[in-house]
Amino acid sequence: MRYLLLLPLIASFALRAQDSWQIDQAHSSAQFAIRHMMVATVRGQFGKVTGQVVHDPSNPSKSSVNATIDVKSIDTREAKRDAHLLSPDFFDAEKYPTMTFQSTKVEPAGQGELKVTGDLTIHGVTKQVVFDVEGPSPPVQMGGGKKGGTVTKSGATATTKISRKEFGLTWNRLLEAGGVTVGDEVSITIDVELNKQSN
Repeated sequence: MRYLLLLPLIASFALRAQDSWQIDQAHSSAQFAIRHMMVATVRGQFGKVTGQVVHDPSNPSKSSVNATIDVKSIDTREAKRDAHLLSPDFFDAEKYPTMTFQSTKVEPAGQGELKVTGDLTIHGVTKQVVFDVEGPSPPVQMGGGKKGGTVTKSGATATTKISRKEFGLTWNRLLEAGGVTVGDEVSITIDVELNKQSN
């Protein structure tokens, strides 16, 4: 009988452990870095990242990530360069307005770290990539939720490297002194703040 009385409590805890978190667009971004003219690194970011994260700390394999990046939110602090990156030479944002990531596997990788494998789609091309993730951080509760409720917040940072050519981003220009204008390897860092609403 005591066990039966505990069942609702156990079920409630299990549901909380797998609650869905929403990516807070106002406090999240995706940064990238790439070599320019073989001598320097250019950095930029996409300011509009949305999506959902399900995290089960007791069983990370049941966790998942689904994220979308608005390509037109690119910012490299140079308007002409941004316009070129949005053109058909690179992202072709009119035809491919978003980039997406859908996880296929989540596994622990040490204390407070995860490896998240999934399908990354850029420029209409989908490739499997692995993100090294720090977090999610311990949750923090704060007021200001809907209808007087609270919001629980957490955060995480994910990093990976890709070949832009594998995603069909092949534009380049040869330099007179040798080499090319734009490198192939792109370092990606995604910082997300996560919200969970409580009534």
